[in-house]
Amino acid sequence: MKFFTNSSLETIELGKKIGSILNPNDVILLVGDLSAGKTTITKGIGLALGVKKVINSPTFTIVKEYQGTNLKLFHLDLYRLDGIGQDFDLEEYLDSGNISVIEWPYQVKEILPLEYILIEFERIDENNRSIEIKFIGNRYKDYEEKLKCIH
Repeated sequence: MKFFTNSSLETIELGKKIGSILNPNDVILLVGDLSAGKTTITKGIGLALGVKKVINSPTFTIVKEYQGTNLKLFHLDLYRLDGIGQDFDLEEYLDSGNISVIEWPYQVKEILPLEYILIEFERIDENNRSIEIKFIGNRYKDYEEKLKCIH
């Protein structure tokens, strides 16, 4: 599914739609250049989950945890990782029964799940983004239809 957003507010709204269809243990991989909209869409996902705190990039901490109404949102930024480190246990977050959103996931591609939602960003200009969403695996087979039904 391909979407085009013309502002950060539209990207947040798309994130809210995505967040509204998520279930426990869902994993979202965000791929795109710096300033492409990865954290912005995560803000919308958090709003849909009932997160009250301001969501910002976890670049220097690797992971930030936000409490939503029923689930936690784990927002991971793996940009600074160079392969798998012994002090970082990604599986702990992925198997927690919560939602995991991972920026720069290919830094640890060896331990990524086989099923996930992939969101790829292309920065067209200052405000405009092309955002492609792919649902990978049987776990997510109904998600595209659910997302289509949201206006």
